[in-house]
Amino acid sequence: MNVEKHELRQRFCALRDSQSPEDIAAASQALCQRLAGWPLLRQARTVLAYIAFRNELDLRPLFARLPEIQWLAPRVVGREMVLHPYDPDRLAPHRFGMLEPEASLPQVGPEEVDIVLVPGVAFDRYGARLGYGGGFYDRFLPGTSALRVGIALESAVAEALPCAEHDQRMDWIATPERLIRCLPPDPACD
Repeated sequence: MNVEKHELRQRFCALRDSQSPEDIAAASQALCQRLAGWPLLRQARTVLAYIAFRNELDLRPLFARLPEIQWLAPRVVGREMVLHPYDPDRLAPHRFGMLEPEASLPQVGPEEVDIVLVPGVAFDRYGARLGYGGGFYDRFLPGTSALRVGIALESAVAEALPCAEHDQRMDWIATPERLIRCLPPDPACD
């Protein structure tokens, strides 16, 4: 285990968990309003999102604002993610605690996705992502050419995070306050 990543993960999770439900709800609304007006998202046909848990920013208001987009949500199968259309009436709890689409929903291939809205514990301006440590997005993202957008609170945007060769980088970061175009990584830092 990477000790530095583990300590950073604990620190950023504690920071996010210290936010009140009201603050998370207000930040989620602000984020969804920002994303709903973003031309890159408005032009997308199919978007992979996530169903919030662990005090993550909630993207569900965005689904209602942009109903013309086909919204997808991931389901964890073993060590991989399988994509299904988002249907709020057909969600099931996963053993990790999050809700996910029922297995009986049709599957959608990663090649159909235009944008992936990626949850994370923290991101940096070079697109590095610190997740929960399961590697699900790091295994999924190489199989799609979709634009990668990290979703985070402003307090979860770090100056720099450790990033291993297998870690997948973001193209953009979206917070309730701003949209950040990620800089190319500094080869000296990898």
